[in-house]
Amino acid sequence: MESIISAHQSLEKKGNLSKTITDVQALIDQLQRTRDAVAETPELTAMHVAKLKQPVKASFDKIEESLKEVNKGLNQYQKALKEKFKNAALPTAANEVLGREDGLVNRAIAMHLLREGKFGVARTFVREVNEAQEEMGRYGGDGGAAVNDSWMQEFADTDAMIMEMESEGRLELREDGEVLDGKGHLQKKFTEMYHILDALRSQHKLSPAIAWAKENSMELENRGSNLEFELARLKFIELYSSSADTMSDDDLSGPLNALEYAQTVFPTFSARYSHGISNLLGSLAYSPALDSSPYTTLFFHPHTWDEVSTSFTREFCSMLGLSSTSPLYTAVTAGGIALPILEKVERVMAASRGQWTSVNELPVETPLPPEMLFHSIFVCPVSKEQATDENPPMMLPCGHVIANQSLRMHARGKSRMKCPYCPGESDPVAARRVYI
Repeated sequence: MESIISAHQSLEKKGNLSKTITDVQALIDQLQRTRDAVAETPELTAMHVAKLKQPVKASFDKIEESLKEVNKGLNQYQKALKEKFKNAALPTAANEVLGREDGLVNRAIAMHLLREGKFGVARTFVREVNEAQEEMGRYGGDGGAAVNDSWMQEFADTDAMIMEMESEGRLELREDGEVLDGKGHLQKKFTEMYHILDALRSQHKLSPAIAWAKENSMELENRGSNLEFELARLKFIELYSSSADTMSDDDLSGPLNALEYAQTVFPTFSARYSHGISNLLGSLAYSPALDSSPYTTLFFHPHTWDEVSTSFTREFCSMLGLSSTSPLYTAVTAGGIALPILEKVERVMAASRGQWTSVNELPVETPLPPEMLFHSIFVCPVSKEQATDENPPMMLPCGHVIANQSLRMHARGKSRMKCPYCPGESDPVAARRVYI
């Protein structure tokens, strides 16, 4: 990969088109001036055109010269890619599952676009998928896959909804904060989420998130979420610092506003967050010398808005029964990490004419980060094999867990068996399956 990285860095240095753009703009300005001159004195058109010939040729030469370095960098990059991947064909499976489930892939793409707030792109994508399926059905073919377009109902919308939602690349809602009417349930939900996240990240406005948290307070409480209190804490800090932001003559106006807010809102959270509330109220004694107080870290945290945005996204998606991270992003990232290893295994297997001995188990470890390990894996300490549905983990009465095949091997049909890891003896029938 070193050659590709080097070629990429070289392309970044040589691929600066600012000089080329400047030369093109100069040529356009020169042509504009000539056109104006011809319009003013039509009888001198031939002279104006003759004067323009040499400067235009010189301008094209300068543009061509400035593009040589860009083309050189592109050629080097293309050459490095061909050298690296000339024999690296992607492995193909005989039983390709995703090839028969194109609806799942399309839904994942559409869902990702909605999560990113690309509502217009999502609308275009769904429309084109629908058109492709209609054309496929018109010619009586399904491409070897069963067409399942039920997922599209979740993304159904109208053109008017999209036009009103987007203004200068940003989402717009009505003044009362309600989502514009539309047929798509997920479309409306992600519209609401994007609106609140934009207010948190870009504008540092808490009111939309607080209103949403208050509306869903009961469900957040049942989930044990801290989001509602975190938003109230940020509102307290915002009011506390308001006098400094507005350059008010009364240095105590901000702390007094924060105290009034705390008296109104914090009693609701006193049972669970008494310690946090005590710290916030204790900071009032240090106003206006908050910078040198023991509470300064509560008020000046560089990642506060990013953390509350992440927390809000997690809770919002959880209420929809979705993960906080886009499944498409997770799949692509995990695939990018694991693919080189699997591709190498494929080459080694082909060269040695070997085969995998287990259908449900990879012959190598894929070093995925902890946040992408969604399913716990049990490896039997006796047989060193990974548990499967056919060979599940079993817990003995003594508490030790081994695979079912190891249990049967040790029992050998007897009514009593000794645990492989402790002196305890038990009836094999007393072992219970463990669900991970």
